[in-house]
Amino acid sequence: MQWIILSVVSVLILFGLLGITGKEWVRRPRQWFCLLGLGFLAVGSIAAVPTGHTGILTTFGRVEDTTLEAGIHFKLPYQEVTVMDNRTQKALLELSCFSSDIQEVQVSYSMNYQIQKEYAQTIYKTFGSNYYAVVMEPRINEAVKSVISKYSAESLIKNRDVLSSKITEILVEQLSAYNIDVVNTAIENLDFSDAFTIAVEEKQVAQQAYLKAQTEQEQKTMEQEALAERQVITAQAEAEVAQIQATADAEVIKIQAEAAEYAGQRDAAVNEALAKTLTPELIEYYKVQAWNGELPEYFVGGSETVLPILGSLPTESTKTAQSSQSTSSAVNPDSSAPKEN
Repeated sequence: MQWIILSVVSVLILFGLLGITGKEWVRRPRQWFCLLGLGFLAVGSIAAVPTGHTGILTTFGRVEDTTLEAGIHFKLPYQEVTVMDNRTQKALLELSCFSSDIQEVQVSYSMNYQIQKEYAQTIYKTFGSNYYAVVMEPRINEAVKSVISKYSAESLIKNRDVLSSKITEILVEQLSAYNIDVVNTAIENLDFSDAFTIAVEEKQVAQQAYLKAQTEQEQKTMEQEALAERQVITAQAEAEVAQIQATADAEVIKIQAEAAEYAGQRDAAVNEALAKTLTPELIEYYKVQAWNGELPEYFVGGSETVLPILGSLPTESTKTAQSSQSTSSAVNPDSSAPKEN
């Protein structure tokens, strides 16, 4: 502030001296030039630092030890203030890279970064205000190309997030040594040659056709397996039905056998009970009831000798009468029939 006060006092004295003519003081036009110079002096002594920036004060190109925060500051007219942006900034690069299978890849890579505010003066002293072109751009090129070269062209599409993560790790480590923070990065676009794009499309079509054929074959196989399984189930069911029928038949036979056995046991019990009730007298009674009143004609001995019983055989006269009667009956069959009156 002392130099500002001294400058104002000097201008006022000069303004007064220019108005002295002889013994009188007269206001002259040239005095206004002094005031105009005072205005230029005032304008050259004021510096404005925008919000989010740091002012780097230099005197004839030499960086001063003090930095200026956001706001209005006074300085010497011959001093200069360079502002350094402390806000998050975006860098977008269009890079031509090669994959591990020597396919050219056009990469659109973006990165958000921010310089460390407390080291703004150091960055300006070391690299100047164009630190991005001096420090950042070469390292971004190197990191992106080194990572891309480790992957084939086809795998680059599948591993896009992995690529971005690996590139970010490299840049965070390298740029932190220069007091620059990496906020985030992104691979915005990967563009391949037309020939490679056509080849990838044809491969995709072939894979889709193969998958379709494989799916159809698997479906047919599943249908055949299902049919075979149904046949097996049907055969098993028929076998089970046959087994159940055979078991039922066996049970029926068993039940019938048991019923026959029971019937035999019942008949035997009846016969046994009947045998217990029969007496010799009852047997003789049944014989008498069954006799037709005729005597037997033959007798069977113990030695199986059959002998006629006396008095039971017919006499000669009986035989002759019987024979005549038989002849008469044969000649006149109606003779024995009764006559009508």
